[in-house]
Amino acid sequence: MAGSIAVAVLGAALSLNGVLRGWAWFMPLITTVAVVSLTLAGLRALRAQPMLATLGSLASLTGVLSFVFCRQDSLAGFIPTPGTLTAVGRLIKRAGETVVSESAPVAPNAGIVFVMCACLGLLVILVDALAVPLAMPAASGIGLIAIMVVPATIKPQSVGMPGFLGAAVGYLLILGCSHWFAPDARLQSGTGRGSGQFRRSVVTGGLALALAMVVPLAIPGFETGTFPQGSRLSPWGTSNGLNPMITLGNSLRSPIGSGRITYATSSSTPLYLRSVTIDHFDGETWAPDDRTAQRRTGADRIETGYSVQGDIVNAVTSVNAGLFTSPYLPAPFAPASVNGLNGNWTWDPATLSIMSTETTTRAQRYVVFSAAPKVTAQALAQASPTPRGISDDFLRIPNGLPEIVRQTADSVTRPAGNNYAKALAIQKYLRSGEFTYSLQAPVQNGYDGNGLSVLADFLAVKSGYCVHFASAMAVMARAEGIPSRIAVGYAPGRLTGESVALVGQGSFPEYEVDARDAHAWPELYFEGLGWVPFEPTPSRGVVPEYATENSSTGNLSTNADEKDVPTTAAPPAITPVPLPGVDTPATTTASVNPYPAMAAIAAGVLLLIGFLWSPRLSRTMLRRRRLNRKPPVDAHGVPPGSVDEAPQLAWDELQDLATDYGVPSTPSETPRHFSARLRSSPALGEVGGMDDAAHAAVASLTSDFERQRYGRPAEAAPPAATRIAVVRESLRNNSPWLVRFRADWLPPSMMRRWVRALGAPFRAVGALGKWLGWAAARWWRALRGLLPERR
Repeated sequence: MAGSIAVAVLGAALSLNGVLRGWAWFMPLITTVAVVSLTLAGLRALRAQPMLATLGSLASLTGVLSFVFCRQDSLAGFIPTPGTLTAVGRLIKRAGETVVSESAPVAPNAGIVFVMCACLGLLVILVDALAVPLAMPAASGIGLIAIMVVPATIKPQSVGMPGFLGAAVGYLLILGCSHWFAPDARLQSGTGRGSGQFRRSVVTGGLALALAMVVPLAIPGFETGTFPQGSRLSPWGTSNGLNPMITLGNSLRSPIGSGRITYATSSSTPLYLRSVTIDHFDGETWAPDDRTAQRRTGADRIETGYSVQGDIVNAVTSVNAGLFTSPYLPAPFAPASVNGLNGNWTWDPATLSIMSTETTTRAQRYVVFSAAPKVTAQALAQASPTPRGISDDFLRIPNGLPEIVRQTADSVTRPAGNNYAKALAIQKYLRSGEFTYSLQAPVQNGYDGNGLSVLADFLAVKSGYCVHFASAMAVMARAEGIPSRIAVGYAPGRLTGESVALVGQGSFPEYEVDARDAHAWPELYFEGLGWVPFEPTPSRGVVPEYATENSSTGNLSTNADEKDVPTTAAPPAITPVPLPGVDTPATTTASVNPYPAMAAIAAGVLLLIGFLWSPRLSRTMLRRRRLNRKPPVDAHGVPPGSVDEAPQLAWDELQDLATDYGVPSTPSETPRHFSARLRSSPALGEVGGMDDAAHAAVASLTSDFERQRYGRPAEAAPPAATRIAVVRESLRNNSPWLVRFRADWLPPSMMRRWVRALGAPFRAVGALGKWLGWAAARWWRALRGLLPERR
């Protein structure tokens, strides 16, 4: 049962891949679950009281958590001390910071892995309590559901098939153990399987699977799809807003568009709606820097914080936010004024992002007047290579930039002669045929994020979506000395077929966007032009005209018709450098295969379990082989002339059973004498030994053996397996706990067989040596007979 619970919990935990990045968290989890499960198995084998077994498992959980996470602060490495509690507090605080500040999949830091191991260790104890002492194995599925709620809530692909199948297999094993090895079933049938158990198990599993498929269709909170694939448990409702932490994957993977926004514009070029600017990068994630102290109130007059030279392109855009709900206001770049807003709104002079802490964009209708500089390839090529008046925050790169990122940036931009040419080179490389747009590859490979380690994996796998392409270009641009940031909002949408009339401006076609158009793109700063957007994501958005026209001043040749794949010579091929280590801030391996290590550890655990279980398992198999053997019959159902061996086998089992409980037989005593000694042996710990049912069972088995041995006619009797089960139960109930433990785990009858088997080679060597000694003596005597006799 303990093994089944461990399989169920670890199987359900497979669904956490994607909530936590990679597989480094799985080894501590296996250790925790295995220790707690083995502790429960040992205490159950010792016939410990349920409360004692629970307390012992809690103690083992505390010890293994102290050993794995707080070894230096614990006495002897696993005994908690006040220092251990302090260390645990730090781990919990770090886990809380991770949950609040990061988006899935999060890096498996010590804090979040500690909390996960502690929770799943407690779930092992809960499931064991439901399945064993409370005798409610079916209710143990509550604990497995508790594990799967987390990925069902967070992961866009929900629990996933591996986690669902792992939990289902473990749950069926728990039900099978409770049915097949229950004491009452064993006593009734003499075997581990009562009639109809398999059929009932199949029916139970089928009903559970059917409920898992049908119930989500009727429960509010499940989105479109069939559990466990294609659905998410959303108790807080469907989010219509765009998460400013660049968790766009959920929106992009949504099967239906939500948060619909409509707009009409006078712009003659495709229009991007920008919600928020992401410029703060700490190595783990990109995040917006709201600059609360620098924000200005009132969106009716907005001024840029930097000087812009050249022509200005003015546009007017009417926006209807509808059900889109966000504190950040979607607006085209660069907004000069916004009219018609309800509530108090502020704007950031450095990024021109507009937000409110008191209201949201829901049901807002407003008009944005924008004034963006006219960007051309010639103006970009002539921009100063040393931007002035821009904050160093847009050039900052955290320590520990992976070597693959720097090597890729240097190799791609080596032919470029200025910042514009470098930007084009990076965009062309990311939009080349080497990269593919995929919403699922980052989730399946465990790098669905935007930190440095994720960026290294993305450049090695070369597959992702807009978050990864925008982050890669922004970081590589900073590595080449170009200020960069990421804009989050919506790519140009689709025509609705309607027109919107703006007072004093005319009538313009209406467009619509929704969650499926959520997008992220990089913006690079050029002196005199300000922030210039680029489009490195293939098959998404629209490449700006200045990034596709021919440019002789940029030292790079581009094609005016280029969209997704460049037609000019591709940049030098980049060979990723193998990087050692996993989830380290300095280096991150491109692809880590955890399966060899997992297989080795699993093999070690299986060998350990096999070593501990082999005597008991061998003894159980021998008992079943003896008692389940069918009597020989011919084609007409009449016993042939051969002797029925069932009484002999049952007698052998009775003798071994008595040996296991400290009452071995001797070769000189008769079966009746051994039977009497067994029934009244003081080794059983009680006066009178067995109960009446066991007395009758031993007497009946003895009579069967005597009749078979001496040729008397057989009499009708209950099956031998049933009588042996009664005797075994009586022996267990009337023996001390140490005798019970030895009989279960180190049965003397089986150990004697093993000793004899292991000693056979030594006995053969001894016999050979004895024979060689006898032969040598005979040879010596013969030789002495041939020598002359001394006088």
